[in-house]
Amino acid sequence: MTDADPPIHAAGPRRPEPGLHLVATPIGAARDITLRALDILAGADVLAAEDTRTLRHLMEIHGIPLGGRPLVPYHDHNGEIARPRLLAALAEGKSVAYASEAGTPLVADPGMKLARAVMDAGHRVLAAPGASAVLAALSVAGLPTDRFLFAGFPPAAGGARASWLKELAVIPATLVIYDSPKRVSRLLGEMVECLGGEREAAVCRELTKRFEEVTRGTLAELAGRFAGQDLRGEIVVVVDRPGETVVDAADVEQAVRAALAVPGARVKDVAVEIATRFGMPRRDAYQLALQLAERG
Repeated sequence: MTDADPPIHAAGPRRPEPGLHLVATPIGAARDITLRALDILAGADVLAAEDTRTLRHLMEIHGIPLGGRPLVPYHDHNGEIARPRLLAALAEGKSVAYASEAGTPLVADPGMKLARAVMDAGHRVLAAPGASAVLAALSVAGLPTDRFLFAGFPPAAGGARASWLKELAVIPATLVIYDSPKRVSRLLGEMVECLGGEREAAVCRELTKRFEEVTRGTLAELAGRFAGQDLRGEIVVVVDRPGETVVDAADVEQAVRAALAVPGARVKDVAVEIATRFGMPRRDAYQLALQLAERG
């Protein structure tokens, strides 16, 4: 967090209604928090956070005292232990505020299991929207925003990563991807191979922070720009949707025959593979594979 705000309540905080309040927190500049989020943090009976140190610091910046209220850590490693405690508080009619480390809860965040458990127990789940790295990156990338897909973090393993990129390659939407600064160079190179080097993209680093940087260009240009770079900070990669492609029928038929020739190949699986590779309707790919399989 980088900047301060004056204390918010002269007359004291108002207690939020009972339920789980998902509170979006700044991704950089501390003043990006909403007034409603401050109200909830000031008045909730119980506070929970992916990182309690980050939330405590944010509250200190904005002059919100903890005041003896429980501050419960909730993250990937302690969810099984922390959830019953928070559910018990809700069962007593209390209000619980949950904040991710930065940005909107449940977006690349461990709060999903908590929210589902709260819903299943019959309690209310309410959102206090605000900062989001996904939306901030879309705003400054200069790429179409009428349809987009948040793809999250790439898998680490090579085979799973290649399959993941292959699936994304044909999706007719702008892609938003998170990745570690240490792996961005690798990711850009892999996307050049799988998505094509001419697709427009943007690498967004340290959004809303002092050293914010947005680098735009084709995937090939960005791969060259960041090759071997030792980057720091939070990274969001935004990639334009695929352009119109003309599929050659002979190429498709040749690919189907080759896939069917693999021992144990099933028509259904071949259809999925071909539809993904060529960006064609799965039904059409299935009909073609079925016809060629029957002909032998």
